[in-house]
Amino acid sequence: MFAYEGVVAALGSETAALAGVLEGLSEAEAVAATRCVPWDVAALAAHTVNAIVRVDAMLAGPAPEEDGSVPVSAAGYYAPDARFSPEVNAERVRSAVEAAGRRADAGEAGRALRGGWAALRERLAAEDGGRRVFTRHGDPMSLTDFLVTRLVEAVLHGWDVADALGREPWTTRPALDVVVRLVFGAADRAALERVFPGVWSEAAVMVRAVRAVTGRSDGSADGEALAAAGVRFLALG
Repeated sequence: MFAYEGVVAALGSETAALAGVLEGLSEAEAVAATRCVPWDVAALAAHTVNAIVRVDAMLAGPAPEEDGSVPVSAAGYYAPDARFSPEVNAERVRSAVEAAGRRADAGEAGRALRGGWAALRERLAAEDGGRRVFTRHGDPMSLTDFLVTRLVEAVLHGWDVADALGREPWTTRPALDVVVRLVFGAADRAALERVFPGVWSEAAVMVRAVRAVTGRSDGSADGEALAAAGVRFLALG
């Protein structure tokens, strides 16, 4: 469903935009509250940066051998199962808070993201998008689909940071296109268009629609109409 080169390019553009913002944070901005309670901006940044740069370590060894297991799709990764259990979510919260507490200054996460992406980009250039990887939860996935989930992390948590800072989102169009395809790819195009006119072509409508189905909108959307249109409601930690 997703082209490897396109996903890598989109992740690169979104990572560069996010790194620029995080590098320029002041200490007052770093401790601003976010909707991802109890994380402040620094903890949310630590979580998001780690979610992206740890792909490098994932790829450091040889590709796992085929074992007959069925790969999980990018959409399937967000199924409401053990990946998003209270215990797993509690560990996500704890590790990000601890990482943020160890920061040298407010811009550390941004520098880590920029440097981490530089290393990861070189490794991805030598990889095949069909390579199998295993997530930290044991899910077998293609590298392409796993990178799509990293792009979802960057985009959605980028909005969380932007909202906490009172800024306009910096989402790049290539990244937005991939997230829209993931969230709305299985939906009835005409039915979704009736709920969000312009959702397939206008960036502002795309953002509003994805916000509405991921709990990042202050507005109201017709949940029954979205469900009837076949919209995927992602389980998110």
